[in-house]
Amino acid sequence: MNPKGRVYLVEDDDALRKATTRLLASHGFEVRAFATGEEFLDKYDVAHSGCLLLDLRLPGQSGLELQQTLELRGATPPIVFLTGHADVPTSVFAMKRGAIDFLEKPVREEELVAALERALERDTSTRKEQQQLARVQARYSSLTAREREVFAEIIAGRLNKQAALTLGIAERTVKLHRSRVLEKMEADSVADLVRMAEALELRPAGS
Repeated sequence: MNPKGRVYLVEDDDALRKATTRLLASHGFEVRAFATGEEFLDKYDVAHSGCLLLDLRLPGQSGLELQQTLELRGATPPIVFLTGHADVPTSVFAMKRGAIDFLEKPVREEELVAALERALERDTSTRKEQQQLARVQARYSSLTAREREVFAEIIAGRLNKQAALTLGIAERTVKLHRSRVLEKMEADSVADLVRMAEALELRPAGS
């Protein structure tokens, strides 16, 4: 059976950790289990896809503190909290910080599996978006300074004649740079460039 995806399990109760590991493995998950948040942080590789099944009360860092540590590192996998000590303020706080779900022990098997599948789907989607953004950033970095100026004029909706006047260059030069911008950015249209600019958080010229 091919694994559905990797689940990092952080649970300090030895018996529960082993039982949960067996349960998840029976559903096709690849499980990496840890007794503390510190053990997890020591082994966690952000480059590897996966999600985190996290107890709330742990020796050392609590589940919420571990969530915050990962956030500060910019390396937060999708998190599903599983705890016997749930309360509304804590669950709301965890969800606002990006947790996928907040489950109470004992949890129904189907509910747990469904939550982890959602978390892994989120991880796949996020990583795909990050890869796409990295490719767009690389293309934009390949533009010359003048091409970036023309790029800004294009996404502002200006015609070649208007861009030429603003930049103090010939209209035919703007056309040449415009063609190169579209080619380097691998864009089929101005609309494509606008979407890329939004992803890169670039402002149109004059805005």
